[in-house]
Amino acid sequence: MKENTYNPSYLANLGKDIPAGLVVFFVALPLCLGISLASGAPLFAGVVTGIVGGIIVAWLSGSELSVSGPAAGLTVIVLNGIETLGSFESFLLAVVLAGAIQLVLGFLKAGVIGLYFPSSVIRGMLAAIGLILILKQIPHFLGADEDFFGEMDFFQPDGRNTFSEIGFAFSQLEAGALIVGVVSLIIVLLWDKPQLKRYSFFKLIPGALVAVGLAIVLNLIFKNYFPALAIAPSHLVNLPVVDGIADLKNELRFLSLEKLADPSLYIVAFTIAIVASLETLLSVEAVDKLDPHKRRSHTNRELRAQGVGNIVAGLLGGLPMTAVIVRSSTNVAAGGQTRVSSFVHGIFLLLSVLFLASLMNQIPLSALAAVLLVVGYKLTKPSLFKAQFKLGFEQFFPFIVTVVAILFTDLLIGICIGLAVGIFFILKANYKSPYFYQREESSDRQTIRLRLSEHVSFLNKASIILTLDKLPANSHVIIDGENSEYIDYDVLEAIQEFRKAAHERNIKVELLNVPEVGVLEMH
Repeated sequence: MKENTYNPSYLANLGKDIPAGLVVFFVALPLCLGISLASGAPLFAGVVTGIVGGIIVAWLSGSELSVSGPAAGLTVIVLNGIETLGSFESFLLAVVLAGAIQLVLGFLKAGVIGLYFPSSVIRGMLAAIGLILILKQIPHFLGADEDFFGEMDFFQPDGRNTFSEIGFAFSQLEAGALIVGVVSLIIVLLWDKPQLKRYSFFKLIPGALVAVGLAIVLNLIFKNYFPALAIAPSHLVNLPVVDGIADLKNELRFLSLEKLADPSLYIVAFTIAIVASLETLLSVEAVDKLDPHKRRSHTNRELRAQGVGNIVAGLLGGLPMTAVIVRSSTNVAAGGQTRVSSFVHGIFLLLSVLFLASLMNQIPLSALAAVLLVVGYKLTKPSLFKAQFKLGFEQFFPFIVTVVAILFTDLLIGICIGLAVGIFFILKANYKSPYFYQREESSDRQTIRLRLSEHVSFLNKASIILTLDKLPANSHVIIDGENSEYIDYDVLEAIQEFRKAAHERNIKVELLNVPEVGVLEMH
């Protein structure tokens, strides 16, 4: 299979990847800490996973733009796993075993499952994530949320839900946090203006860095001159301060082998492996749609990378990891081009733990919420809903169901509901062989003709994509839909994306009786 056909020089993109990695770091740091708290794990565990995801998994990954770390979708599994096994140390063994299972899945090429997720459901997931980011960050933006930063579920630990929390926040807002949030939001929005991007300073320095730096300064001014506006410690980043190797050893936890003969250990490990793998495949598929270069990730390699990451994280006392769509979409929005941006975010996480904890703990969460508000809007622009609606009922309905289901439950449950609706529409179509493959030799270049069958449904998408990926370079490919009464939109989209990237392999593509469709661009 041929993936990642766009292969830029890592050095040539440092000017974009380093600032993007810094922005991802600012988003990832409070998420790592918050997910640790929500999971009932030691505070340092989430940061360990973020560091491993950035420094190790980034280079093993099958994706140039995905960012790995602890995922909010696994918090309940982690919480129940620790309770089932009796200690966090025993749970770490389950994380290591889960990583080993993911390695096996990768070598068994189970990553092909990712090709079977309908585009409408993936876009619905991205739009829902955008809406959740906006709704969940409003209370932090106002300085009135005691729940962990980055929580994604509709029903919250404090008994409120996503919408009632916003109402509560307006009644309990902190003026200082709101001022910092508004100033940060204005800076991030202005920094994205094309007029400013013409100047090298605005290209090299990320707006999030300026916003965070100014937020720290503003809060210091409040503390010294306007105490009533000073932001409460509960609304600042709270990173463990490590003073030397001894403190670092005290923060880290290491696995215990005492539950090795307990069957429940293997049930927990298998659950982590399956859920983490599915969430990773969904995230990678979604980030491929955001990639401006339209690269396709190597999903089997991604599963193997996640397996190595979970083994290392478990050995070092970290939480289980996945490729995380919030961090990955932030990476794309910040201009990341290659896996260097994810690596840079991991380096910054490590440096923040070892040397910068005191400084990081002065960052107001309202400034970080401003960054996520902008990321959320980019994922769920009104134009996306309009474009999806124009594709017709069979594309729009699974899309909107996925959005609503994720919004009112959580990521995994919502995706399952969206997939169920998508499968219902798929099963309405008859499954037949999608094409007839014919090879024709000519004097100048090899000609390959793919005659599409009478009915080409979404079930045929993976087969067609794999066939197109294996077509030889320097060939002439004719895709003939003369005999087709129906070709599913997802298949048409895959054909169009193949045609756009075919020149990179010097393949000439000719479409006969294949309808043109607009490929939705995610920015």
